[in-house]
Amino acid sequence: MHQKSVAQALFAAFTLGLVGSAGASGFQLLEQNASGLGNAYAGSAVIGENASTVFYNPAAMTKLSGGNFSTGLSIIKPSYKFNNDGSSNAPAVTGSQGGDAGGWAALPNLYGTWQFSDRWVAGIGVGSPFGLKTEYENDWVGRFQSSTFDIKTYNVNPSLAVKASDSISVGLGLNYQRMEAMYQRQAATQHPTIPAANTTVQNTTVTLEATSEAYGWNTGLTFKVSPTTDLGLSYRSKMFHHLEGTLNSSNQAVAANVFAKADITLPDMYIFSVSQQISDRWEMLGDVSRTNWRSVDKVDIVRTSGVASGQVAQTLDANFRDTWRIAFGGKYKIDDSWKWKYGLAYDQSPVRGTEERLVSLPDNNRYWFSTGVQWQLDKTSVIDIGAAYLYIPKSKIDANQPGRGHVVGSYDGSIMIFGAQVTKTF
Repeated sequence: MHQKSVAQALFAAFTLGLVGSAGASGFQLLEQNASGLGNAYAGSAVIGENASTVFYNPAAMTKLSGGNFSTGLSIIKPSYKFNNDGSSNAPAVTGSQGGDAGGWAALPNLYGTWQFSDRWVAGIGVGSPFGLKTEYENDWVGRFQSSTFDIKTYNVNPSLAVKASDSISVGLGLNYQRMEAMYQRQAATQHPTIPAANTTVQNTTVTLEATSEAYGWNTGLTFKVSPTTDLGLSYRSKMFHHLEGTLNSSNQAVAANVFAKADITLPDMYIFSVSQQISDRWEMLGDVSRTNWRSVDKVDIVRTSGVASGQVAQTLDANFRDTWRIAFGGKYKIDDSWKWKYGLAYDQSPVRGTEERLVSLPDNNRYWFSTGVQWQLDKTSVIDIGAAYLYIPKSKIDANQPGRGHVVGSYDGSIMIFGAQVTKTF
């Protein structure tokens, strides 16, 4: 069966209603479970409390016995409101502030693990590690740079872990990933049937739709320093996507059904985590992670058919930098059935500054404030509920793209995340 058919079969049920929208900085999605949301994902590479550790650190699967199933849903509500401060557009010089470019997003996940010997555990996870959607009102002043930008990824991650000794475990996973991208903007283009050189078409919409499939890997280890202290280290590889699709426009301002391509390398990531049991009731968690966003630099959209085949239609100049994320959190055991979770995090943005900020990704550093509860229904069933508020400082923008206008102003931004997860052991 063709790879695309396999992907469609795997994701037919999973992707119903899914909309990608970044919760972590850039367009990364850390929200691969709800059990870690209450801790701001502190300790993500060491906890191993349910099957979702397949994503964060496969080595921690050895902490799970028997069979484990976990599924959850995160609801993300980003808000990006633009404040105009003298923007100018070519050929238009007017426009609205675009409304709220953020919208509601649903992010499901699904995991399973199986212990088939005293030392070996296998697992599989299905999730969406990268995603983004910004959508402005059609008449907004920056419409010639972007009106809609939508990225979705779907990731399948089979994994294997072994308990090398009483204190050390090692894990390895493979990843198949599908990406879908849609980029839409308005253009002012000379009309193909009217010879006047200064005649332009207003409200011409240019749309790129493209897909790609890529493969990667992830690995990790856990180390028990003492009966009360655990360490975890994990790594996820880069994913090289060769997007192919069509570039179309309304009003026939450019040729219809022009084929196009674009290459993008999604970043690799390291996570170092620590878990410290303070008492029978208190557990403290810490996390330091690095995402190598410099792999996302200049993305050329290249025509691959028509009279302009081989020419660059547009370049998205992201010029990202590598980033750090630091998280602290804890758990408090209220009684045999309930735990309270909390967490704080600082999440650095890959956007370098005012002139590098894109209207399609008005990102800035983020500060996480998280809390949640865990409810042990019975010996085999657990429910996690979490919530987080992400504060984003005012983000100034000075994006000048010749022929596509000069967007000057600032963004007021924030993100709300709500998550729920059900875990079952067998």
